[in-house]
Amino acid sequence: MRLLMLVVVGLGLALAQRPVEVPFWHTAGPPGQEVLESMIRDFNASQREYRIVPDFVGDYREGGLRLLAALRAGGAPALFHAEISFLGRMAQDNVALPLDEYLGRLPNDFYPGFLETGRLQGRTYGLPIGLSIPVFFYNADQFSARGLRAPRNWDEVAAAAQRLTTRAARGYTVSSDIYSFNVLVMSRGGAIVNAQGRPDFTNARVVESLEYLQGLVRRNLAQSRNLAEAQFSVADFLRTRTFMGIAPITMWPLIENRAPIPFRLGIGAVPRLEGGKVPLSGATLVVLRGASEQQTRGAVAFWRFTMEPANIARWVRATYYLPMRRAAQPLLEDFYREDPRRRVAFNQIEHADVWIQDPEFTVWHSFLEDALERALKGNANPRQVLEEAQRRANSVERR
Repeated sequence: MRLLMLVVVGLGLALAQRPVEVPFWHTAGPPGQEVLESMIRDFNASQREYRIVPDFVGDYREGGLRLLAALRAGGAPALFHAEISFLGRMAQDNVALPLDEYLGRLPNDFYPGFLETGRLQGRTYGLPIGLSIPVFFYNADQFSARGLRAPRNWDEVAAAAQRLTTRAARGYTVSSDIYSFNVLVMSRGGAIVNAQGRPDFTNARVVESLEYLQGLVRRNLAQSRNLAEAQFSVADFLRTRTFMGIAPITMWPLIENRAPIPFRLGIGAVPRLEGGKVPLSGATLVVLRGASEQQTRGAVAFWRFTMEPANIARWVRATYYLPMRRAAQPLLEDFYREDPRRRVAFNQIEHADVWIQDPEFTVWHSFLEDALERALKGNANPRQVLEEAQRRANSVERR
């Protein structure tokens, strides 16, 4: 009997000491996947209370669709790696847990505005882990050959596109995805979501922005690509069929890892008008409702671990995301000194603002992208297609 009691007690202690598992669906593909999963292994080995169990579920859109399906059918994880624009929907649908009570004694050196990307209506629903800013990519060899400099405003972009365009190549790449279009709108001082958080596709800046892009395409100064053709946009650029375009700084290591770049790559700030902004985008860690108290604490502990300066530096070196804290900056000086172009994104941070937090974005973004494609590939009237997209967006707004 005594032996049996010892066995039972020993088994109970073993179960009590077993780490709490935190299933984690993440959307970090290469080159960030290896580093993120390495940090997970390091975190798991650093303590005995929690064990993060990662599962890569595709890119932002694929991961979001998979999560929605799991929330309906069951089997959702405790922790999800969500794109910022998906966070509003998760909070509105009461899927994301508010985390403020778990965030005491945070370091005071986070860069201004970075933690705000995870906050909605004064509550923290997301823990930012990878934030980026767009940059202006250009073919530096072609610019040099024509005596051009990196454009500082959109008139200079159009002028450069005209100088660069030939029978075989176009000066600029126009992408009819919402992110790329929003970069243009914000940089010109506009917004596709108004101060009340509602879609606002028919304001003057939005209409002017689409008219500007359509003008480049009509004059054969730009190659128009939709979201499904995104891979061709990169191929066009690398094969010198186009010579400039806008993309997140995180696209740079993806391009370099795919193939050697056959020309000097130019990296410049996004052209802006006075008062224009650049979108701060990226991903946050979201604890889903249904996670236990211990799983929630484990998720927050893991995020704190990723926010240690050495781990931030590892993440930035692999992905080119922005460093979240000032304490990480000294660890990255050699990285930036090795190639000063890597500083370009960070140097725009004073002009950055969160790009979209409207909960209905997951529905209405397709309406806007359809309008963009109709104008840029079908030559439809910009104002008319934007008015139609606005009507469709208003029909799904629930607030």
